Amino acid sequence: MKGEQQIEAAVRSYEDVDSWKTVMFLYKAALKEVGTKLEILNDEFQHVHQYNPIEHIKTRIKEPESIVKKLKRYGYETSLENMVRYVNDIAGVRLICSFTSDIYRLAEMIGNQSDLKVLSIKDYIKKPKDSGYKSYHMLVSVPIFLSDSVVDTKVEIQIRTIAMDFWASLEHKIYYKFEGNAPEYISRELRECANMVSELDDKMLSLNEAIQECIIQDASKEYMDDVIDNVIGVKGEQKIIHFKEQKSEQRKN
Repeated sequence: MKGEQQIEAAVRSYEDVDSWKTVMFLYKAALKEVGTKLEILNDEFQHVHQYNPIEHIKTRIKEPESIVKKLKRYGYETSLENMVRYVNDIAGVRLICSFTSDIYRLAEMIGNQSDLKVLSIKDYIKKPKDSGYKSYHMLVSVPIFLSDSVVDTKVEIQIRTIAMDFWASLEHKIYYKFEGNAPEYISRELRECANMVSELDDKMLSLNEAIQECIIQDASKEYMDDVIDNVIGVKGEQKIIHFKEQKSEQRKN
């Protein structure tokens, strides 16, 4: 049974409860499941590598008004069934990272979760939107274990850097004011800003790689100092002791 059919079955099983509330309950439960998984992955990464790839996590349930607008834009009638079947980002999680390398590392970690099914991937980093928008989108399905059934529920995960999130947040506010019909010069300026954001991300990644290289070199130097002090130094001391013992034996003879 597909996720949409499972949700419809769950709605029918709660016949005494408002259908909208039942669907929202499932999406909220899915957000909790995915959010907990991501926090554990982040904690594990800190435990093993002493580094947190996730700066922060944002979660949200899409507003009813936005769901209706999206259905109309797609050419579908407003109904609970169409909402579940055709609107994939009702439950959304946004992961904010420091560097672009963190994005693909996190995507791989999420994809390796045995109880998460990756339904689709849209890489707007390698292929940005015409507006300049960059982000990595994963649509996943997570099982929600109820008292008498299991319901696979969709969650959209967006992974982006701090700089990408800054640009996307402002772009959304600007286009919201113009109801999606911003003047061409504003769209052009936003694309130029998107290019600046990409350059910033590239420079910060290069800087971080240079810092990591310095740390490795410093660690290697410290290791060699330890070798000299604790290995060569000990052997030198042993040679001196052996020489003194030889001289002592010669005097006795």
